[in-house]
Amino acid sequence: MSGRSDHGTVDAGQRYTEDQTGRKRPCILVSACLLGVSCRYNGKGELHEGVLRLGQEATLIPVCPEIYGGLATPRDPAERKGDQVLTDKGADVTAQYRKGAEAALHLARLSGCCCAVLKERSPSCGCGQIYDGTHTRTLIPGSGVTAELLLQHGIPVFGESETEQCQILYTEKCKIG
Repeated sequence: MSGRSDHGTVDAGQRYTEDQTGRKRPCILVSACLLGVSCRYNGKGELHEGVLRLGQEATLIPVCPEIYGGLATPRDPAERKGDQVLTDKGADVTAQYRKGAEAALHLARLSGCCCAVLKERSPSCGCGQIYDGTHTRTLIPGSGVTAELLLQHGIPVFGESETEQCQILYTEKCKIG
C-alpha cells in the first residue's frame, strides 16, 4: 500500500476503447513487468493477478519507462536520491529515467489513459514509497520519476497492491460499468 490519500484527478476529456459490443472500456497504463514482460532490472517480469483482472474490464497499455529511456535489461539496480537516479555502482541514470517518463506520459495521453497501475517502490514507477538511494532496501515516502510526472499531469497512479482502488476509480469517476 502506498500510504497516499490522493491518487490524482481524472480529466473529463478521457477517451476509451470499445469492445465488439460497443461497450466502452477505460484505458489503463500498466507497468509491463506486471504483465509478465521480462523488463525489470533483474531481467524478470512479475505477472500480477490483480492487474490481469483489470484487463477483463479495461484496455491495458503496457509501458516500461526504463526501456523507453534507453536502459538495457538486465541492468544495474538503481534508486532515486533526491532528483537523481543512481545505480548501485554510482552511475547517474537520471536522464534515461526522465526520457522514459516523458515517453510514458506521451503514451498515456495518446491512449487516453484514465489512470496508471505501476510497479511499487521502483525509482521510475513507485508511488508513495520508494527506496532511499542508499541501496540498503530502506523505504521512504516519495515517488519514482514516471509516477511523479504522471501525477503532475493529472493521471492518477496506483501500485499493484491497489488494483481494487483503481477499479473503483474507473467505474465511479470514469463512468464505466
